Amino acid sequence: MDLVCGDWRMQFFRFVFLSWWLGVLAIQTSANQKLPNILWITSEDNGPHLGCYGDDYAKTPELDALAGKGMIYLNAWSTAPVCAPARTTLISGLYPPSTGAEHMRSSTRLPEGFKMYPQHLRAAGYYCTNNSKEDFNLTKPGQVWDVGGRKAHWKHRPEGKPFFAIFNHTISHESKIRNAIDPKDRIHDPKKVRVPAYHPDTPEVRKDWAQYYDRLTMMDALAGKNLKEIADAGLAEDTIVFYYGDHGSGMPRSKRWPYNSGLHVPLIVYVPEKWRHLAPKDYKSGGKTDRLVGFIDFAPTLLSLAGIKPPRHFQGHAFMGEHAAPEQPFIYGFRGRMDERYDLVRTVRDKRFIYIRNYMPQKIYGQHIAYMFQTPTTQTWHDLFHAGKLNKAQAKFWQTKPAEELYDLQADPDEVNNLADSKKHATTLERLRKAQRDLAIEIRDVGFLPEGEIHSRSGQRAPYEMGHNAKLYPMERVLEAAEIASGKGTTGWKLSTLLKDKDSAVRYWAAMAFVIRGEAAVNGTWAAPLRAAMNDTSPAVACTAAEAVGRFSQKPADVNAAIEVLLKYADGSKQNHFTAMLALNALDALDDRANKYSAAIRALPRQAKDTPARGKSYIPNLLTKIISDLEE
Repeated sequence: MDLVCGDWRMQFFRFVFLSWWLGVLAIQTSANQKLPNILWITSEDNGPHLGCYGDDYAKTPELDALAGKGMIYLNAWSTAPVCAPARTTLISGLYPPSTGAEHMRSSTRLPEGFKMYPQHLRAAGYYCTNNSKEDFNLTKPGQVWDVGGRKAHWKHRPEGKPFFAIFNHTISHESKIRNAIDPKDRIHDPKKVRVPAYHPDTPEVRKDWAQYYDRLTMMDALAGKNLKEIADAGLAEDTIVFYYGDHGSGMPRSKRWPYNSGLHVPLIVYVPEKWRHLAPKDYKSGGKTDRLVGFIDFAPTLLSLAGIKPPRHFQGHAFMGEHAAPEQPFIYGFRGRMDERYDLVRTVRDKRFIYIRNYMPQKIYGQHIAYMFQTPTTQTWHDLFHAGKLNKAQAKFWQTKPAEELYDLQADPDEVNNLADSKKHATTLERLRKAQRDLAIEIRDVGFLPEGEIHSRSGQRAPYEMGHNAKLYPMERVLEAAEIASGKGTTGWKLSTLLKDKDSAVRYWAAMAFVIRGEAAVNGTWAAPLRAAMNDTSPAVACTAAEAVGRFSQKPADVNAAIEVLLKYADGSKQNHFTAMLALNALDALDDRANKYSAAIRALPRQAKDTPARGKSYIPNLLTKIISDLEE
């Protein structure tokens, strides 16, 4: 009996000693760790609709608690109002319009030698995990993560290694607004939700907004679990935490539109005391900052926290860490192709005003995007507009755009009162207009090229390199043509001259100018070169000229010729993916003028010869919409 008791006591003391020794080792490892752990918690499709941001309707206790000991950023922007381009900004440290990656679910590559930020962190000794979404528009230049996927976790790191870990929560995604939800999770009363001024106040809209908030509460709980894991492992004081949303809410006119409602995201940063020397100068526990930060700044900030000087080609500025930069006066956003629909919008804001430049003002805001139209709010909103039951602010979404928009975010947070024509705000307009143009030139924005030409001009180069080659891309001339085209005030003589320019992108914008100006321009004295442009060697020029003639010519023979051109380029068995999409968008704009060609349209291939894997739904979506309209 005594022997048994002795063995038991010996085992007990050994266990106590071993636990103590492991604890000492853990403390020593922590104390000796020269780099902080970094945790990113990301949620999808949500703006700053959290309690800590002053939203009394929201129920987000976990993130509110994080904000209570960390700091919230009041003016954080995602750069793009949709996931893939936004995440492309984050991973690369470059604006997607400079890399040819601005279009939704596009694919291109970085120049040789350019790395994605986890590669820099791994070289500095970090164990980098991503759980689990990537959705980049850039191919990865080698191994980016130590581990990715749903099982990726910082807890699997080698002993003594600092970690950088992402946990991405999809529960708040657009698709979760419109699906079934467990009754126990329905905690937000639709009757009490705030409906923004641009949405109609209907039961469908209120239900969608309420379920959006329900999903945020569910997301908040998941974020809480990520934080608890860190605390339970005794790592809370060694881990810098970022929480942010990937762009604005999944509700229509937030997601996909570069208004503040589509770009404004929550950003909460917690810096433990041990690493407080890396915090921003204005950091205060439980505090707030109005500093302007965008996703373009996240990659240099991460490197700065790790003591790495950001590469010179990075286009953002670190807002904390060893290499923190001064605050910048503006943050920027953009909109390119959204799924199957083309558009080109550039946005800039300061701490009060937002400026929006619409380079394709002939297009309505609410272009028919098949995925977006699955949301009940979109359907109801669309139907009420066509029934004539919306007020001015609500109807705007279904109408064509002005070339410029300016909103006072203090006085008009819903962005419904356009001040672009206000003499009182002329100086502000000019200042922000200049900032937008200056950035486009600085980064060599290749988004002013038709999507197909981004790739054809690049050849074996990365689009970033093509954009920085003035011979391959005369950026200032192309930008000037885009500004002339969308400005509406130019004479027909000037447009006719631009239609004969040696650069196809200039000719493309000249043809676009006729689409924008409509019937008077297409049937005017100076429009003869437009008919000739339907035979241009550039498919983008030919399709755009054919759209102008097909939509607005008063001569039936012209209309027929234009439709024949568009049918030719819409044939994906003979054309590339981008050309077919451009031609189908043009055909869709012709409405009943294309009725007698319905059989030919129905016979068009559902895929192009080079359709990328991530774009397989786009041509079918366009054809479904066109054929449906022809049947009405």
